[in-house]
Amino acid sequence: MDTASHHHFHPVDRRVQAGECVVDAALDLIGGKWKGMIVYQLLSAESLRFNALKRHVGDITQRMLTKQLRELEDAGLVSRTVYAEVPPRVEYRLTQAGRGLAPVVAALRDWGETHLRLRATEDAT
Repeated sequence: MDTASHHHFHPVDRRVQAGECVVDAALDLIGGKWKGMIVYQLLSAESLRFNALKRHVGDITQRMLTKQLRELEDAGLVSRTVYAEVPPRVEYRLTQAGRGLAPVVAALRDWGETHLRLRATEDAT
């Protein structure tokens, strides 16, 4: 029987200051080249191990994936579970707050399918 060590973080105690844009504050947590893809892949699976996540995300270095996962974990969007096995097994999954990004990611996917395909069609003519 394996035992698991769960690392759950509450969302960052991030308060929006007077005059600060809420969108900017949210993008601080999920912005950048890789975090959106990481969240997208974790939305598609219950949980993923590090190497599987690396394969799904694509051309990301191990160091960068580790850094991005730590930032998402610190933000309370991803949880990390370490299983006491040999070799050790680590799984990542979205927290409730992270799963709350599903409609945002779906909207970005829909926008991309509409506008990027439209642009490819326009470029072909």
